[in-house]
Formats: sequence, structure tokens, C-alpha cells
Amino acid sequence: MGSYIPNNLQERDQMLQAIGLKTLGELYAQIPDEIKVKKLHLPEGMSEPEVGRYISEIADKNVRFRTIFRGAGAYNHYIPSIVKSITGKEEFVTAYTPYQAEISQGILQTIFEFQTEICQLTGMDVANASMYDAASAAAESVTMCLERKRTKMLVSATVDPMTLRTMRTYCHGKGTELVVVPAKDGVTDIEALEGMLDDAVAGVYIRQPNYYGLIEDADTIGGKVHAAGAKYVMGVNPIALGIMKTPAEYGADIVIGEAQPLGLPLSFGGPYLGFMACTTAMMRKLPGRIVGETVDVDGRRAFVLTLQAREQHIRREKASSNVCSNQALCAMTATVYMAAMGPVGMRRVATLCLSKAHYAASGIRKIPGFGLRYEGEFFHEFLTECPGNVADVMSALEKEGILGGYPVDGGILWCVTEMNTKEEIDRLVSVLRAMHGRQ
Repeated sequence: MGSYIPNNLQERDQMLQAIGLKTLGELYAQIPDEIKVKKLHLPEGMSEPEVGRYISEIADKNVRFRTIFRGAGAYNHYIPSIVKSITGKEEFVTAYTPYQAEISQGILQTIFEFQTEICQLTGMDVANASMYDAASAAAESVTMCLERKRTKMLVSATVDPMTLRTMRTYCHGKGTELVVVPAKDGVTDIEALEGMLDDAVAGVYIRQPNYYGLIEDADTIGGKVHAAGAKYVMGVNPIALGIMKTPAEYGADIVIGEAQPLGLPLSFGGPYLGFMACTTAMMRKLPGRIVGETVDVDGRRAFVLTLQAREQHIRREKASSNVCSNQALCAMTATVYMAAMGPVGMRRVATLCLSKAHYAASGIRKIPGFGLRYEGEFFHEFLTECPGNVADVMSALEKEGILGGYPVDGGILWCVTEMNTKEEIDRLVSVLRAMHGRQ
């Protein structure tokens, strides 16, 4: 997918005016001011090596934590060395999707293998070549659900807030009504959902496990959604699928998720990788591209772009989706990770996450004021109360070299993965207990 750079300031201003903006700064209005760098105050007359050293000194002020108890969408997992060994090869790192796709059989094969492994992981019939992230995949799922008389999307209040905001943005642009289903005790209020299902509902989106780490009653929800004639969309954590029922077993029509846990490092927030899969009945509504397997004129195994709507490129106003690229290198990374781990390895990682998270929760909840906010079953994230100022707790943990959980509604959303040792968990509990003793 190409990019366009304005030739002059007048052209830039015309482009801004066309989208209703006055300055370039307005494009970044969603980024908090406190993390924006207004200007690098460089001393005058510095040579290139001097500038490099100066910038490195500034960068060294960044804090990097070896002990992490935070998730909320980005997770710290072990990455086998073979993953970087393979994906770091020059022929993969420098490759770009050719405009005549079939000329690069290697790229198409890696995409095909990614699609295959996502289908095996989720139990779905078909997967696309990948999405930019989970939020954009969730937003694209709305369009897949829409029908002539069904133009409303229901979304559980227990999904990731940033995903919900992205879905709202897409729905606003398409004129689609998005309605939030309330939560009850940290999970989707099924009774409220049932009362909201009418003939105008095209689909229902929930996350499993949800944003608070809790396990939703996905079987019951799916049954009620299908009984109302709507499509069932599930967002999932790929690591959790190592031990949980697949979306297919829950009856999902579409499944989306963030594949960052599959071999991609935290990397200060990206690039990440969205995956998307569906049933055969929904296949022709999948956005982006699908790579298929065939044979060439000599009968040899070959790969082709089986489905890709050209409207995405040449008639954008008529396209159901404008996604016309994919995260090929990130998708390949996830492919190598899943192949290296295999079903046994994936199950082992998921089991470790589950057991360690419950061990941590059992210790934290015993500290006065840090009780679990919700008592439901959870995977590797859980939300606790906080007896004081959350910022003070985070600051105290940072002094001990610990990145604490994510602040959520006055509480703390903790995450524990296979990377957290028993000693680290015990140390976390000890610091929290000592803080309580000083209050």
C-alpha cells in the first residue's frame, strides 16, 4: 500500500482542509499532551556523532522493567530464539508485497501457513492474511455482519475500551448504530442483552476472556444471539485458546484477536498484528486478502491470492472494506511461534499463565483493601480494588523495579504470564503488604 507526500505547503493545507482540519497538530489530537515532545532543544553546532550521543543520553532516562505485571491488551511472553532467528533473515525483513502477488511464492506461502494455523487455533473454517491489530479487526467485523434490514451492532461493555472506541469510529463513518450492552458483576449482562436483541441487530461482539480477565458465559450468549438471527462475533486471546474452548465450539460466526502474544515483543506498543477468521458462510465478506493453495502448469504446489476485492483499490467508495494490505512480517513471526510451540507448548504456556495468575491473586487478595472486585473465573488477568491512590501504588512498585497492573476505574488490573516467577510474585505481594502497613 503506497503513501502520498504533499509537494508543498499549499498542497498540504488543501489536504488538511479537505478533511476538516487546520493544522497538522490536529491529526494527533488523541495523543495526550503530556507525552508529546514539542521540541528537542539541541545545542547549536553539534556534529552528527554528538547529536547521536545526546539523544542516547535522553533515551537512557527511559525506564525498562524486568518484572512486569501489566497486560490490558499487550502481554509479556517468552519468545523462543528460533522465532527471531528465522524472521530476522534479510530475505524476510526486506520483502514487500509485490503488486503481482503470485511472483513471490515465498510470501504467499508464509501467509497461507499463517491462515492455516489461525484456523487450527480457533477452529474456524477460513482466516484472512491478517489485520493491523485487534481493534481494526473488530471494527471490520461490524461490516461483515451488516445486512439490508439489520444495521445495528451490539457490543459488550466488557470489551477493551480502545477497541470499543475504534468500533465507534468505523460505525460513525458508515452510519451504523452501535449500542453497548451493560455489564453485571464484571461480565456481559445476558438478561439485558436478551432484551436488546431485535430484528435490527446485525451482530453481537464479546471478548473471551473479557477486558477484566473474566470468563464470559459464551455458550449462552451465542445461543441467544443466533436465536435472534444475528451474527456472533468473539474477540479472543490466542494464548488462552491453548486450554479453552475454541470460538468454533462456542458457535462464533466471526473471531478476531490480537496476535501480539504469539511471538511479538511488547516493543513500546507496536507494530502488532490482528487476526480474523470466520465460517465458510461468511468467507466472501472477509476483508483484506486470502491466500489459497493450488498447482502450477507443471503440477507443482503453488499459492495464489484466492480472494481479494479489487474495489478496495480502485473503487474505494463502493468497497465494503478499504483494507488492502496485511502485516506480513508480523504474521510470519506468529506463524513461526505457533509452529515452534505446537499444541503441547501452547497448552503449557496457557496452563502456566492460569496457575501463576491464580497464585498471585490468592496472595494479593489477602492484603486488606486489595480484594478481587469480581469473583468470577478468570484466565491470567484479574481486577482488584486499591485501598489508596493507584498512582502511589504504581510509584512504590516502580521503585522496586516492578511494573504494576493497569489502573482501571480506581482499581488495578493485574496480569501474570509464564514469564513471572514465584519469587517475583511473592515479592510483589510483599511490597503491597508493606505499603498497607505504612498506611
